[in-house]
Parts: sequence; C-alpha cells; structure tokens
Amino acid sequence: MFSKLVILLPLLISVVGSQDTNFIYNGFRSVNLSLDGIATITSNGLLELTDDTMEQMGHAFYPTPISFKNSLNDSAFSFSTTFVFAIASRYPALKGQGIAFVISPTRGRPGALSNQYLGLFNETNNGNATNHVVAVELDTIQNQEFKDINDNHVGVDINSLKSATSTSAGYYADSGAFMNLTLISGNPMQVWVEYDGVKKQLNVTLAPIDVGKPKFPLLSLSRDLSPIINKTMYVGFSSTNGPFLTFHYILGWSFKMNGKAQELALSQLPKLPRGKERSKLLTIGLPVILVSLVLVAISGATYVIKRKRKFAELVEDWEVDYGPHRFKYKDLYIATKGFREKELLGSGGFGKVYKGVLTTSKIEIAVKKVSHESSQGMREFVAEIVSIGRLRHRNLVPLLGYCRRKRELLLVYDYMSYGSLDKYLFDQPQATLSWSQRFKVIKGVASGLFYLHEGWDQVVIHRDVKASNVLLDGELNGKLGDFGLARLYDHGTDPQTTHVVGTLGYLAPEHTRRGKATTSTDVYAFGAFMLEVACGRRPIQANGPPEHSILVDWVFSHFSRGEIMEARDPNYGTSYVAEELELVLKLGLMCSHSEAAARPSMRQVVQYLEGDVPFPDLSSLGLSSTGLTFAHGDGLDDFFLSYPSSMNQAFSHTSSIAESLLSGGR
Repeated sequence: MFSKLVILLPLLISVVGSQDTNFIYNGFRSVNLSLDGIATITSNGLLELTDDTMEQMGHAFYPTPISFKNSLNDSAFSFSTTFVFAIASRYPALKGQGIAFVISPTRGRPGALSNQYLGLFNETNNGNATNHVVAVELDTIQNQEFKDINDNHVGVDINSLKSATSTSAGYYADSGAFMNLTLISGNPMQVWVEYDGVKKQLNVTLAPIDVGKPKFPLLSLSRDLSPIINKTMYVGFSSTNGPFLTFHYILGWSFKMNGKAQELALSQLPKLPRGKERSKLLTIGLPVILVSLVLVAISGATYVIKRKRKFAELVEDWEVDYGPHRFKYKDLYIATKGFREKELLGSGGFGKVYKGVLTTSKIEIAVKKVSHESSQGMREFVAEIVSIGRLRHRNLVPLLGYCRRKRELLLVYDYMSYGSLDKYLFDQPQATLSWSQRFKVIKGVASGLFYLHEGWDQVVIHRDVKASNVLLDGELNGKLGDFGLARLYDHGTDPQTTHVVGTLGYLAPEHTRRGKATTSTDVYAFGAFMLEVACGRRPIQANGPPEHSILVDWVFSHFSRGEIMEARDPNYGTSYVAEELELVLKLGLMCSHSEAAARPSMRQVVQYLEGDVPFPDLSSLGLSSTGLTFAHGDGLDDFFLSYPSSMNQAFSHTSSIAESLLSGGR
C-alpha cells in the first residue's frame, strides 16, 4: 500500500500544483513580465505593446511556464482569464493591426513577422500543427488571405491566423440585443476568455469597460484543446502596429487555472494617455463633422419624405426592445434589388426566399417573406423569433433578425452559398453529393437539432425539419434553417397545444391527431429526413406504384426482406461505408416509428451516429403476423419498438395523404 502511495504522490502533486497558478495585475507598475520587441511598461503602469515605431511588434508574457494538462490523462485543464485593452491610432482615418491573447509553448514568438501575422507566425509556419498555439485575436484589419470576415472582428485562432471561428466585435445586452463595438476606437474594453476542460468549449466575451460581463458570450468554439497545447505553456499578449502608428495597451490582467479569474479593480487601472491628435479631432474635426451631418440631414429629409409611402412599415411600441433585431424594409428592398425575380432563391408553402447584399456591411443575406394570417398573435410570434435569433450553433443557420410590414413578416438569415440540400437529392440533380458528404450533413443536422432540444436556455421545437430547410455552406456543412415555424418553451414544462403546421410526409401521427408539437415530433421528421438523404427519395412520391408512394413503408419493406441496403440512392454508386449507410437507414425507421414513446431522443440519435453508443443488434428481430418486435437495451433508456406487418395501421396518416395525392386530391 505504501509503495502505491509513493508512485501516486508525484502525480497528485502535479495535479494540485496546476491549480495554484492565479495572478491579477490592476496595472503593471513593478510587475515582472517577460517583454519582447518594442513592448514596455509606462511610468503610470500601462503595458504598452506598441508605440509610434512603424512595422514593429511587441510581446508580453507571464514569465513562468504554467501547467495546462492533467498528468493522469493528458487532458487540458479548465482556465479563465480577463483583461482590459485599448487600441488607438494616431491618425483615426487609418487602421493598424490588432492584438491577440496568446497561449504559446515559448515566451515570445521567435521567427514571427509583424503586419498581418500579428507577431504570432510567419508565411512558412502559419497553419502548422507543430505551432501548438491558441490565440484570441482582436483584429482591426481584414486580410483576405486569412478569410477575415471584416476589419473589426474577434476570432479564435488554432495554430493559424485563419480563425477557427470569428464574429464582428460587439456584445449581447441582457435583452439579447447585439451591440456593435469598434475595437480601434481608443476606448478601453474588457475581454473574458474561458475554457471548460470538461465540456471542451472555449467562450469569448467582450464588453465596454463600463458594462458588466454580458450573460451571453460573443462567440463559442467547441474544441478539445488537449491535442493542441503542451503540458506547460506560456500566456501573454502579442501585437504589431503596422505602418499606421497604432498604439496597443493592456490596462489590467487576471488569470486562473481551474477556476474563475479574479475580477479586476477597474477604478485602480492606469489612465490612457491623451494625444494631441485626439484633441485636434475633438476641437476641430468634431464641429466640422457635426455641421456636415446637419447639412446632410436637411438635404436628405426631402428624399426620405418622398419615399416614405413606398417604404412605410408599422412599428408598434412593444417592438422598441427588439430594435437591434429589426431590419428596415428599405434596407432589405435595396439589398434584394426590389425583390426582383432574378434574386429569387426558392419558394414554398410558407413564402419566397430572396438573395440580398446589405449595402452598408456588404454581408450576403437570404430574406424569406412569410405571410401572417392576422395581426393577432404577431407580438408573441416576433418575440419568439427574436429569442431564436440568439441561438448559436455551427449547424444552425443564424437568424439575423426580422422586418414587419403590414401583414407580412420578413425573416433575415445568413446566406448559404450552396443553397438547400434538396437540390442535390431529387428530380435528377445536375450535381449530387457523395455518401461521405451526406453522412456529414446528417450528423451535422442531428447535432443542431440536439442543441435545439437540450443545449439552449429553452427547448426549441423546429416543427419543419426537411431537406429543403437544410442549407449548405461553402464547405458543404449542413445547417438547419428556416425557424419561421419554430416554437420554444421552458425545460421541464409541457408545450402548449397549437394548430398543425409543417410539411406532409414529415408530420408525426400524434401531431396530426392532437395538434401538439414536441421534441418527439421533431425526431419523427428527422427520421424521414435521414431516409430521404440516404435513399434520394421524397417522403411521399406522387408518381409511381402505390406500394412505393410512402418512403418509410418502402424502406421497411426492404428491411423485412433482409435487403435494406437496396433502398440506398443509386446516385452515389458503390462509394459508401456500408456500416454507416445501414445505420442511417435503420435509425431512420426507428425515428419514424408511429408511437412517440418508441422513438429515440436526439441525444440518443447523436450518440448512435457518432458511434459513442452501439446501435442495437437488429438480427434479433422476428417478423410475424402480429408485427415486428425487439427489446432494445443500449445503456440509455430501454424501450419497446414494434412495426405492424402491413404498415397500414402504423402509417395510416401518411397512407391516407399519399392516397389522396395519387387520386388527384389536394
């Protein structure tokens, strides 16, 4: 026993020692930091990374290496840091480079270049996995080579200046409204960087110094940092000033391993210097700008009055709180070139979708026009749309906002360059997706739907999961969109009964009977979605033999004959992984079961697709006159699954719909 304790003692010491790293600097006067380049500490305690020397960089690192990993399992610890920074340009019209918080295997970054490389990498090692660098960049230049989204953004960099995720600088108010910030304004701002070693998630939050920490992070990255960082690392800051004399300051810094960093004493932080140029701007430039703005306002008033009727829209008092989420109809009209037919991306039972480009930000958007049958309930509908606009997941199309005009609601989304998934599945498409691409899309949509059901503050029921509502970005990642029919409710409560909405072929039996949408009805629709992606067929075929009209029935008939793989889409040929395809087909049948209690949850679906939990062995199934049954136990919830052999009872709601379509009824 004593020998075992002797062996474990060094490991326990390393684990405990990692938890002791905790420091806070309310200013940097008399602080021991490792400085490199032109970085210096001013007389009043400011950490000045760059000064008025052009094309230079500065580094400042905590001098002692920090243990970032658990010696027992080599997994990265949780950590938290917060700091206050300011970026100011001597010539406000010109922008220099940004600043980065860095986790690096070395103090400083030997061989790094200034300018667009932020003092982190150079043209040969940028993107190399051997860098072992994690950084949060506050960038004020848009570099096309790194695919920066704009010249005022926050990003998370993993071994490369091509950010793993990024978004425009700003923060979310408590109401959920997004407030823009200008990084190079010269005003102090506070940043919080928090990594959860258990959830494997990195959150970055930004806010002005006079605003408390927002409840919602600016951006999140789900990524295990264990393979990226070494056991011991250095933490610090890096910046370059470029050719435009940009000053980068750190006013205070707090850091802690395995816990929350101490809050900075904002009142004790050193003051920023007041430059002559800034004074000239205030005394001379500001009055000139104000006079110019008044003249522009007067001349523009006439133009606005003339176009008032054309762009008239109703704004009620209750919409004031949703201001940041509401787009002006005029802006959307101009962005879509008057909603002309050439900009039409598609149309369906709930409206038309147009492509547009916002004139101010040059952001590509998709605008969907949704007709609302009455003004009654519009307030609650808009409230839920705005709430859904706060959803953030890599497999959800971001809902940017809305516009309301008369009885028409316009929903504004991020534009997805490859359009909707159904274009690559049905009606003899010009281009098809390989099986690996389809499987990637299925797993992505499952992850997004699981987030809606369990991963957010409230339960979100999408109510219209289908291939035409799955959009593909530039890398063919599947993103679930069109939240025009979505509803949300608090966890642990029962969703309210409502009228039946959705698309034929995706509606669960209990939804059509009781009119109540639940997470289980979303699972049913997802089952139909999986089958249509794997088989390249719509849930209901209006043409062809009646026995082939219902996709679920058709796939089940193949399964009952022991030839379920014959149901696959022939368009992807033989280039598929049989185990993956068989899993998708069988899981699609399970999710499309007529009894809600027999369907898995989206948590279980994700675990099956990721291989975290083995799918039940279906060789134990037995077909008889009374039905097909099997007992399922996978370490999750045991439940009973049964399919009547004729399928008429199990899918009677779908069959009646199909028969109506085949006979010409609508």
